[in-house]
Amino acid sequence: MHRDWAALVPELLCTDIARSVRFYCDLLGFRVRFERPEDRFAYLERGPVQLMLEQRDADSWEVAPMERPFGRGMNLQIEVDAVEPIHESLKAAGVPPFGGPQRSWYRDGDLHHGQVELLVQDPDGYLLRFVEIIMTEMSEPGAMLRVVGGRAD
Repeated sequence: MHRDWAALVPELLCTDIARSVRFYCDLLGFRVRFERPEDRFAYLERGPVQLMLEQRDADSWEVAPMERPFGRGMNLQIEVDAVEPIHESLKAAGVPPFGGPQRSWYRDGDLHHGQVELLVQDPDGYLLRFVEIIMTEMSEPGAMLRVVGGRAD
């Protein structure tokens, strides 16, 4: 595996590559790593997160007819340092969140992991879940380990 490339990179078919690239870059903080305009393709990244966008056409690799919202039944979780700047960017552009921001807790054995979640749909309906890690709590009373940005304080 090449260190510059993520081990898993989703490729999302979209209906308008220019609109999707603007949405991901202008509102969500991604940048274009490279693109192939002749193929209507863009490779985006935001820190260690990478994803590909490709505009649908007659040669697209669709396994079934696609209907909006695209990506039904799944969401892409993207860890960020802070959810609020993304929320503010979306509000300023008039894009309502699909859900949140809200705090959620998930159990993992004796640990409970806390995160702030913001869900948003991209222009084609793909569901993105931005998460800010806020805390990990032991199940034992009083045993608390605060985690900030993925690192224990």
